[in-house]
Amino acid sequence: MIKKTLMYIVLILFSITTIIPFMYMVATAFTPDSYIIPYPPILIPAAFYLGNFIAALSSNNFLKYFMNSVYVSSISTLVAIIVSSMSAYAFARFEFRFKEKLFKLYLFSLMIPGLLNIVPQFLFINTIGLVDSYFGLILLYVGAGIAYNTFFLRGFFQSIPREIEESAIIDGASRFTIFTRIIMPLSKPALGTFAIFAFTGFWDEFSSALTIIKSVGKRTLPIAIQLFRQQHGTDWGLIFAATLIALVPIIIFFIVFQKRFIKGDFLSGSVKG
Repeated sequence: MIKKTLMYIVLILFSITTIIPFMYMVATAFTPDSYIIPYPPILIPAAFYLGNFIAALSSNNFLKYFMNSVYVSSISTLVAIIVSSMSAYAFARFEFRFKEKLFKLYLFSLMIPGLLNIVPQFLFINTIGLVDSYFGLILLYVGAGIAYNTFFLRGFFQSIPREIEESAIIDGASRFTIFTRIIMPLSKPALGTFAIFAFTGFWDEFSSALTIIKSVGKRTLPIAIQLFRQQHGTDWGLIFAATLIALVPIIIFFIVFQKRFIKGDFLSGSVKG
């Protein structure tokens, strides 16, 4: 009982430290002419002033950059799910030469900070002529996440009873049919969780997008927000409004996929015996 009470206290304190700064940002975004951060902090705006949001959307092609990020993040997430799930399934079920060594190499690559890879990644993308293209950026996003995504999904695929696949093989199903008709549908909780984290990571990514994308019209939202902050200086109401607009797709994506979060023993009773 004491441990449970302490756990709830810790969770409540953590929630407060998370919610209060967010409420402060929202209140400031709805406050006109916020050239200094309000002090003492305001958590509820005096009036719901929408001027900051309108100004943010109409400023410096902000809406175009927003749509660029929607496109890049959505395509990257979809491709990452397909590629990573196939890779994870191969490591979970197939036997091939150097399997364990290759998987350990994947794990080793996770220890390398992402910023250290910027130069070699750029040189590779430049060599194949994909600098300043969304295809090059998507290729970079998907490739950079394969190791972690494979590690994440492999463990889930291994938890699926082999008897389900064996029964399908007896019925004449191919490996591709098993993967698409059995493994992927059964893996919706893991894939939903994966999709949320992948989309959020792609949406917030700044360094690679800044390195690969050169054209002004192709910029993604994180680059635009950084430039937006530099341009508008201490107009905190406008800056916070732009930041809140950038959060909308992540919130929507979470709402759509949150029911897919991994829950309990969802395969209980799927195999008799």
